[in-house]
Amino acid sequence: MERLDRWLVDRGYFPSRERARLAIMAGEVEIEGRGEVLKAGTKVRPGDRVLVRSRPRYVSRGGEKLEGALERFGLRVEGRRALDVGSSTGGFTHCLLQRGASRVVALDVGKGILHWDLRRDPRVTVMEGRNVRHLHPGDLPFTPDLVVADLSFISLRKVLSVLRDILPPGGDMLVLVKPQFEAGRAQVGKGG
Repeated sequence: MERLDRWLVDRGYFPSRERARLAIMAGEVEIEGRGEVLKAGTKVRPGDRVLVRSRPRYVSRGGEKLEGALERFGLRVEGRRALDVGSSTGGFTHCLLQRGASRVVALDVGKGILHWDLRRDPRVTVMEGRNVRHLHPGDLPFTPDLVVADLSFISLRKVLSVLRDILPPGGDMLVLVKPQFEAGRAQVGKGG
């Protein structure tokens, strides 16, 4: 017998156990004959038929965040060349590609994090181990007309001028603001 979350990942339903766990907890997975299952550790027996009501649209929840922001602000992506700063596993990159971006640079200070499917996509240029604070326009394979950013552990104040210098006039920038990294210590409660 195998844990349900691991079973779902091993068979390609979800990219990670965390994503599988969220779907299970949301009631989107059931085991035929046992009904809806709400625990990721539920054991799947040989011969069980597992039903998944929905599949994730993006490699991470970041794609859903970006999708909501693009809708809210009415930003067009189709045909654009984008820079995804803080790409991590690639949720934003995946969303941009699905919305028709012609090319995307996935830039992250970490290495080996970007989802394998995105690494293999010819529209994606992977720039790993790169700190955006030291990025120059000439470092990129093209001039992006759209910049998206979801940064952790660094204030946007330290990178906005770099991103502004990379964007041509008329380009768009959409950044996720995380108050715990933007506010001073006095403004953030204990525990963040």
